[in-house]
This record gives sequence, C-alpha cells and structure tokens, in this order.
Amino acid sequence: MTASTLELALTYEHARIRELAEPAQHPAAAHPERRHQTDWFYAIAAQHLAAAEDVLLPHVRRLPDGDDLVTTYVGNAKELERSLRFLKGRQYGDSRMQDLTSREVWQSIDRLLAEHEQLETAYSRQLSGQMDDSDVNSLTEQLLEAEEVAPTRAHPYSPHTGMAGRLAHRMWRVADTAWDSAEGRVVPTKYHVHPKRDSALSHYLYGTPMPETEEDAR
Repeated sequence: MTASTLELALTYEHARIRELAEPAQHPAAAHPERRHQTDWFYAIAAQHLAAAEDVLLPHVRRLPDGDDLVTTYVGNAKELERSLRFLKGRQYGDSRMQDLTSREVWQSIDRLLAEHEQLETAYSRQLSGQMDDSDVNSLTEQLLEAEEVAPTRAHPYSPHTGMAGRLAHRMWRVADTAWDSAEGRVVPTKYHVHPKRDSALSHYLYGTPMPETEEDAR
C-alpha cells in the first residue's frame, strides 16, 4: 500500500529532527560558537510538537479510543518538552538544570523521540486509512504551515490541546520570538522554503529532495 502524503511528510519530519539532533549531541556543541546547533534542534522539535498538537490531534481524537490516543501523545510530548528545557538550560548555563549530565539528558530525549515517532507513525496510518486522499493532503499542508508559526521553545506546563492549547501556542510564539531576539538565540526562520502544496508537498508526493535552505548551507 502506498504511503499517504501525511505519512511521507512525518517520515521526513522525523528524519530532519534526527539530523539536527546529531550535531547538537556532539561535545563541541557546548561551545558558545556552536550553540546554534542545539538551538536549531530545540526550535524545530518544539515547533513540530506544537503544530502536531494543533493540527493532528483534533483528528486523532475522532479515531476509535481517540481520547486515550491523545492522552498518550500529550504525555509523551510533555516529557519530551521537559527534556528539551533541560537541554537548553544546560546549554545556556542555567544552574537549575545542571543536576543531569548531558549524556543523561540526551538519553531521555532519544528515548522520547523514538516513542514520539512511533506514535505519529501509527496515528498517521490510521488517519490516512479513514480519510479521503484530498483531506489527507489538506491536513498535511496544514501541518507544514502550522510549523512555520509555532512556538520556538518548549512549554510543557501550558495547555497542549483544544482551543486553550491553540491560543497558548499563538501567545508563546510571540513571546518566544521576543526572547530569542533578546538572547541572541539563533533559530531557523523557516523550516521549509515553501510550505504550500505545489512546493513542499510535491517533494513528498514525487520523492524529490527538498531544496537546501540557508540554515542547511551553514
């Protein structure tokens, strides 16, 4: 059975996040001049989580046992966001975040990312099996567009779902942008060069490589 655009898109997203995680785990990433590697990974992971909560979870909730599926997803997301907060805190010298070693933080992130990928793979397969292709394509496009305007930091203690979650994500995006500027934190301004269907989605549909972004070239 051919994978849907949603399944292909999430496979790409997972691979992209893993690619960003690799240099961020290197000991050299702790140096101030390499701090951007952790910033990029952290920002993209946080944006993906928030976008998936806003766009995918309302549809997941309509699946059989949907409430339980959403609860499981949000539980994993909150744990992952807490680990991302520890990662950033250690990177920027927050004394409250120094109890765990870098290795312990990354072990937690790796475990939670693996669980996250498994959940999204299973959920996207179920959604694709119950929705028309056009609806799946539209959902995929909404996900990609939502990532562009999602918060760039993890907020594990804020609402994650429903109207409260969507409003929180919008407010945090504004606040995160201000704090990123104040801290001189380097985060990607765009995840995909063109999030519209005739660009990003076409790469998923036809299996062509994504064009290199300015951040990729650095």
